Amino acid sequence: MTRNYFGTDGIRGTANRDPITPEIVLRLAMAAGQRFRRGPHRHLVVIGKDTRLSGYMLEPALTSGFISMGMDVVLVGPMPTPAIGMLTTSLRADLGVMISASHNPYQDNGIKLFGPDGFKLSDADEIAIERVMDNGPFELADPAKLGRARRLDDAGGRYIEAVKRTFPADLRLDGLKIVVDCAHGAAYKMAPAVLFELGADVIPVAVDPDGTNINRDCGATATRTMCEQVVAHGADLGIALDGDADRVIVADEHGQVVDGDQVMAIIASSWAKTGRLRGNLVATVMSNLGLERHLQGQGVGLTRTAVGDRYVVEAMRRDGCNLGGEQSGHVILTDYATTGDGLVAALQVLAVLVKAEKPMSGVGRVFEPVPQLLKNVRYDGGAPLTASAVQSAIADGEARLGSSGRLVIRPSGTEPVIRVMAEGDDSDLVTAVVDDICKVIGESA
Repeated sequence: MTRNYFGTDGIRGTANRDPITPEIVLRLAMAAGQRFRRGPHRHLVVIGKDTRLSGYMLEPALTSGFISMGMDVVLVGPMPTPAIGMLTTSLRADLGVMISASHNPYQDNGIKLFGPDGFKLSDADEIAIERVMDNGPFELADPAKLGRARRLDDAGGRYIEAVKRTFPADLRLDGLKIVVDCAHGAAYKMAPAVLFELGADVIPVAVDPDGTNINRDCGATATRTMCEQVVAHGADLGIALDGDADRVIVADEHGQVVDGDQVMAIIASSWAKTGRLRGNLVATVMSNLGLERHLQGQGVGLTRTAVGDRYVVEAMRRDGCNLGGEQSGHVILTDYATTGDGLVAALQVLAVLVKAEKPMSGVGRVFEPVPQLLKNVRYDGGAPLTASAVQSAIADGEARLGSSGRLVIRPSGTEPVIRVMAEGDDSDLVTAVVDDICKVIGESA
């Protein structure tokens, strides 16, 4: 079934433009409330948000929609996305809602929905919600059974304590100087607090949100700020989160980036040695071939999925795995969280660092990445990937890379671009293949 609203990670778009308008969001809340209103108990929804200005517009629209369906609402304010999954289960809520466009600029916003188990909704649930949004009918609550709204003042403290419990009880961060770049986003208070309370000397960066500066030249998608601050302060490492803190990128003491693939490799190697790793590591088709080769040497398998952390989580749950993620920094540790949690992942890396008694540069490059190149080709409509010339170029590229390389071509789920990625041991060949395919796509778009 074609979707009108939901994409790979909830509903996302420009704020105050279809579909991120108060009217559509109100209907979303009503439809989701109807879908998850079951049984005679008093129903509850947890709503969090990041620091975008448009959150003030969307939060009351969602609240009104859920209340009209007879569901109580708990408002927790600025809160990391993984905290909403945690709070949904700990409060025994029927739904969790996060208002965020993650790493996008402030002009965008989005809605992520979590079920009673704290995991993001299934395709079936999203399709059922869309059907009701468009066609109704809405089964509105009687006046005496309308919901109520209240704020949960200690939500941040609950999350801080939950995150701290993921760090080994016998370890401390004493003596470590850590830069933490919070992207002016949802974790701007909580991330520095967690690191400080575990003993670190904390240098907070991008912790002054004004509604419009989220992710602007900072955070996990703009790591230059973090890297420069690490060097400037002589820090032991840097941690960069994105706007909703569900992804993390690390920097070593020299300001060199440690991406999501390396973070997963660090944790996987550590957990495999101690018997904590269950099943394969789950990653997307975009993860580096060097990661796959490293894991093979460790006796650990790699399961690849489509791009999107929801697909990683689905495979993890299906196969009983407890570690997965994306090169972009989404790292999912289902022993602790139901979705990517940048802060929890960072603490697992810090645990390895403390035990190793080495600098971050000594533990941060677990494998040598295979040359990889990703380029985007913008298009104005249609389906350029179906053109015969494009198909021929792709087949030629695959043949040139051979069995020692990989080629991934996919349309973006959030913008009108085709992503072309190739990797292999010959960097010049990789570049040539990507450039040739991008040229043909551009001519066919």
